[in-house]
Amino acid sequence: MAPAVKVYGWAVVSPFVARAVLCLEEAGVEYELVPLSREAGDHRLPDFLARKNPFGQVPVLQEADDDLTLFESRAIARHVLRKHKPELLTGDGSPGSAAMVDVWLEVEAQQHHPLAAAIVMQCIVSPLTGRAVDQAAVDEDVRKLGKVFDVYEARLSASRYLAGDSVSLADLSHFPLMRYFMETEHAALVEERPCVRAWWEELRARPAARRVAELMPPDFGLGKKADQ
Repeated sequence: MAPAVKVYGWAVVSPFVARAVLCLEEAGVEYELVPLSREAGDHRLPDFLARKNPFGQVPVLQEADDDLTLFESRAIARHVLRKHKPELLTGDGSPGSAAMVDVWLEVEAQQHHPLAAAIVMQCIVSPLTGRAVDQAAVDEDVRKLGKVFDVYEARLSASRYLAGDSVSLADLSHFPLMRYFMETEHAALVEERPCVRAWWEELRARPAARRVAELMPPDFGLGKKADQ
């Protein structure tokens, strides 16, 4: 019998698709990853826009049992954990603990993600797709991300994880993009900060993270194309 949960995304998963898949893996939910072709424009087909995501983006999660279709990776992540593993959203269950998870989820989305994503695009994707690297932009983003990681270092010197002493979605949400960022020459931003380094090593060693990493080749699956 087919899994009741389907995730639509690229065969080589993007950080956004990986966020949804990671939460399903952490929650032990059986799912099917339905691969789409970016090159064929599967995400722009009328049926996809009408039935899955009107903005033509991935991931999309469908639950047959509840006749539910969701898009936006952070919304999918929250839904999966709220339904199957709520402690990853609430910490110790107190309102304050849940609020701290929310705070660091916002930090990931607003402070960490824009800078780390820009660096990954410039340092990994641009060379593989034949585009010039804007080194001045990279240098500025590295400088800014270093300051963000200084805040993380201070936080992680006081608690094992970002939202407290137990892992939460606030930590897990960092994994997909960090998996690629750590393949760039700027991984030293993490390595030279001992608390951030220990946090990252523990995060990537989680069984669910290891399984998801197998779907995320360091070259985004673009290496073969770049060599052709």
